[in-house]
Amino acid sequence: MARGLKTHIWNNNIWSMAFLAIYPLIMLGLLWLVGVVIGGGLAPAGVDRQAMAFAHGNNIVLTYWPLMGTAVSLWFVVSYFFHTKMISKMAHSHTVTRAQEPELYNLLENLCISVGMTMPTLHVIESHARNAFASGVNEKSYTVTVTRGLLNSLRKDEVEAVLAHELTHIRNRDVRLLMICIIFTGMIGFAAQMVWSSVRYSLFMPRRSRNGRNNSVFIFIAIAAILWIGYLATLFTRFALSRRREYMADAGSIELTKNPDAMMRALTRIAGMDRMKQTSADIQMMCVENTLPFLGLFKTHPPIKQRIQVISEMTNTPIPDIDPHIPSTSQTPFSTPHERTNWLSRERRFRKGKNPWVK
Repeated sequence: MARGLKTHIWNNNIWSMAFLAIYPLIMLGLLWLVGVVIGGGLAPAGVDRQAMAFAHGNNIVLTYWPLMGTAVSLWFVVSYFFHTKMISKMAHSHTVTRAQEPELYNLLENLCISVGMTMPTLHVIESHARNAFASGVNEKSYTVTVTRGLLNSLRKDEVEAVLAHELTHIRNRDVRLLMICIIFTGMIGFAAQMVWSSVRYSLFMPRRSRNGRNNSVFIFIAIAAILWIGYLATLFTRFALSRRREYMADAGSIELTKNPDAMMRALTRIAGMDRMKQTSADIQMMCVENTLPFLGLFKTHPPIKQRIQVISEMTNTPIPDIDPHIPSTSQTPFSTPHERTNWLSRERRFRKGKNPWVK
């Protein structure tokens, strides 16, 4: 199974790099289309509007591609150094240490030791949802984040399976690729928001020249539409990356833990309980499970039942018959009464809207 897994990882990485190669073309194409719209909108009467539009688009690309390249590079530099803080703020997560979560910390550390990798930073989200995700672009920034609901609802071996799933995303460089996708998507989305703000400003602010006002508004609306189309194109690329790699992460988890039953039980308990209302769609898309479809139509993750079926067939393991909604103290990853007492105390403070880490 290991050889087959490595082959699939290699093939998926090739496809992922091909997807990412589309982004520079998208950026150049968007820049050209913006130039075409401006050239067509500003063409005087009696001039071939189409020819002038295309010529203006070509001129825009030739003139401003160095500036666009500089802007993209600056965006990448900022994202490279500050993406961990930005993601933590978006997810409302906090760092935990061995002293705060010894059982959870030891589970992650033991898995890292077993494969000889540097242990990522461990974060927890104080949410009743059951979910987890990995983030980062290198060993210094790799992070594994889990929710409090996941820790409270899953057994120890199930939590271990989820952690192994996220470590596999890191080992397969899935996280790095998804982070690059998020950076590109954020850049285009930010540009679209800025142009749309200008459109709304133009619609409500009076101008001296009525014709000039209508012309500029039309140009701004067309540019905004182009940028939103580019934004959607990058999102669909991210969907393809996410769907492909969840199967590989499930298989990698089984390879690490040698426990397919635990992975299937974990997915069963996560199903339908994954929504983190305080986080953004970008964070949800990175998680083990995301039941929120994009635009109400497109699934970002394969169905849980399908993933469980694949694991069962791949490992010849029967699908476990469990009720994920029955709470049980024995199902939690806490191994000592003291550890569970500390968690219950934090849980009460969390429910009251207080900082769970400050008594």
